[in-house]
Amino acid sequence: MDLGLKNKVALVLGAGGGLGSAIAKSLGAEGAKVAVADINEDAAKETADAVRAAGGSAMAIAWDLADVASVDAKVSAVEAELGPVDVFVAITGGPPPGGVVGQSTDTWRKFFDSMVVSVFAITDRVLPGMRERGWGRIITSTSSGIVAPIPNLGLSNALRSTLVGWSKTLAAEVGRDGVTANIVLPGRVATTRISFLDEKKAEREGRPVAEVVAESTGSIPLGRYGDPKEYGDTVAFLASERASYITGSIIRIDGGYIPSI
Repeated sequence: MDLGLKNKVALVLGAGGGLGSAIAKSLGAEGAKVAVADINEDAAKETADAVRAAGGSAMAIAWDLADVASVDAKVSAVEAELGPVDVFVAITGGPPPGGVVGQSTDTWRKFFDSMVVSVFAITDRVLPGMRERGWGRIITSTSSGIVAPIPNLGLSNALRSTLVGWSKTLAAEVGRDGVTANIVLPGRVATTRISFLDEKKAEREGRPVAEVVAESTGSIPLGRYGDPKEYGDTVAFLASERASYITGSIIRIDGGYIPSI
């Protein structure tokens, strides 16, 4: 199936590793020109090299999402090298574990800027061009915590839920311009972030990590953690011509993990 992504320009945040890297590789494999953005420039370069090694086109760009003032300059750099952005995939780093009670206002502001305001600002920067061309994709990767809040991930549950309301509203505002806006959320996908959370849970509960992992996989109907490539390929489909009638949706890529309907 031709996804119609050849020579489309895709900007992927958090693409130095994990889910972002998998998405960048999947988009590159479909012929998209990928801007690999990450706070860690070396990690971004590694992903960009992998995209090119597989026959795709990519550039690496160091991007600190907390620096909202740099958005215009960063997007301009992407446009200068690859062209106007057609696909924007927003993945923002996960905040530290913890509850919502007692978090300082400075902590809330810090992560609101990097996880939420940055996505708004980048979208507002690339959206006019998408509307003018009559084609665009805004895809925001969140967390299963937006459906069923995850214990001890209070900051993530609260802030990522904000992105859901925003994306649904955005979809209604730009749909007639040929632009779609969707949310994707992972269940337990095998990344370093999931390994970190499993280790922290084991530490809190005084249990072996292997026991925590076994308990977690036991709650997944498919009986395993997801492969990041499975996540990346789903996002590539949503970014494609073939997904032109999907917008305002929340797509679960979770192996059936989330128990709610």
